[in-house]
Amino acid sequence: MSFSDISRWLDDRRRQSLQRRRRVVESAQGPTLQVEGRQLLNFCSNDYLGLANDPRIREAFKQGVDEWGVGAGASHLISGHTRAHHALEEALADFVGRPRALLFSSGYAANMGTINSLVSVGDHVFEDRLNHASLLDGGWISRAEFSWFAHNDPADLQRGMAELAGTSGRRLVVSDGTFSMDGDTCDLDALIEVAAAHDGWLMIDDAHGFGVSGHQGRGLVDPLRYGTDDVPVLVGTLGKAFGTAGAFVAGDEALIEMLIQRARNYVFSTALPSAVATATLKSLELVAEEQWRRDHLQALVTRFRAGVAAHDCDLLPSDSPIQPIVVGDPNRALSLSAHLEGLGMLVTAIRPPTVPEGTSRLRITLTAAHTEAHVDRLVEALGQGCG
Repeated sequence: MSFSDISRWLDDRRRQSLQRRRRVVESAQGPTLQVEGRQLLNFCSNDYLGLANDPRIREAFKQGVDEWGVGAGASHLISGHTRAHHALEEALADFVGRPRALLFSSGYAANMGTINSLVSVGDHVFEDRLNHASLLDGGWISRAEFSWFAHNDPADLQRGMAELAGTSGRRLVVSDGTFSMDGDTCDLDALIEVAAAHDGWLMIDDAHGFGVSGHQGRGLVDPLRYGTDDVPVLVGTLGKAFGTAGAFVAGDEALIEMLIQRARNYVFSTALPSAVATATLKSLELVAEEQWRRDHLQALVTRFRAGVAAHDCDLLPSDSPIQPIVVGDPNRALSLSAHLEGLGMLVTAIRPPTVPEGTSRLRITLTAAHTEAHVDRLVEALGQGCG
């Protein structure tokens, strides 16, 4: 294949209904969006708690700009690590009950940088087959021996790790907490048990659970139950339920100090704007205090699932805000997405390679900013389209 084949490759993607397309959004995030001139109900955002456009967080962001400007100017290790960044790291560590936390510019950077700092040639990394791309990419490029285990199947992980008996090298087990495309959660207790039995470390990316699940939104890895001995590496993102941007890794003192020295995605990246850290401190406060957001969100999930049960939709089992309807064929997914848009609702069709072949779907996400009437309207529209 030469570079002249790029156009042909793009033509193939179009013929297979697999080409992705950006949409131009003309309004702030919320339960409704202005998209290319149309007002649409928004059912595809990760703004799970409805905080991305909260006036209190916007005000905190403005105050952060007034104090710190709009850019960090350099990496954290040069001159970009401000008092605002430091305060957020300390607050995040306290929130998840760990000694330290380290900010990254994105969840992708956090996962890639962490895995590549922990394992390399001679080591072993085990990953759930449906892990997020950033986790898979981190494992693949680390140069460690990479092994899949079947989705949410600790017994398969056990078999794979048992084969390493008597061998050397680090063993890192990596899993999403809440899986971004299926909406189910990992069997955390079983993963902890298997990893410990084989002298391995467990890394959990709680991107889609942080802020949504657990006491005060502290996530799947409840600090009242699990410590750094159980889950040595915890990753959380701030651009989903927290409504801002960036990510963090939390763990013990040695882990964080090692990442500061070795994580290339951290060492060689300009720090997030300090104003983002200032805004996230306010977001962290609201996430902890406003339990009504999680209560309302869970009530909407229950209402949605009960409504869809009356229709011929292949809804995957999920108690999270992620409610996937599998349709199989990418053309069918695009058609159903277009049907919903014609009725005033934005729901993205998810197709390979984001999901496995034959599992194209609508990835419906609910947020605390939605109302019961919004959900009922979506259920009615799905009833017309799924049949």
